[in-house]
Amino acid sequence: MAKFVVEFKYNVDRAGRQHLHPAHAENLYGLAERGVLLLAGPLSEENAGLLVYEVDDREELQKILDEEPYVRGGIVAGTRIQRWEPGKGSWITALNRTERDSGREDTP
Repeated sequence: MAKFVVEFKYNVDRAGRQHLHPAHAENLYGLAERGVLLLAGPLSEENAGLLVYEVDDREELQKILDEEPYVRGGIVAGTRIQRWEPGKGSWITALNRTERDSGREDTP
C-alpha cells in the first residue's frame, strides 16, 4: 500500500464551499471508514486543505480524487500530490506497537 499527501487549493473561501461541504464530509467519512483516508483537514493559514490517503497506487488515488465533491463541484483550483513514506514519529511508533501486539497470542 502507498501513502499519498494531497493538498487542495481552493478558488473560493470557506463560505463559498459550504454548499458542497456536506457531500465532501460524507465522502471523507466513508473513505476513513474503509481505511483509505488516514487524515484530513483545512490548512489554517491558507485557502487549502491537506489529506493523507493510503491506496494501492496512484491510479486508485486519482479515481478517488475524481469523485471528490469539491473537485466535481469545480472549487479546487489546484492539487498537489506527493507520495509519502513516513518512518518516524509518535504515530508511527503507536502503529508499530499496535501491529506488533495484534500478532501476539495472549498466554495465561
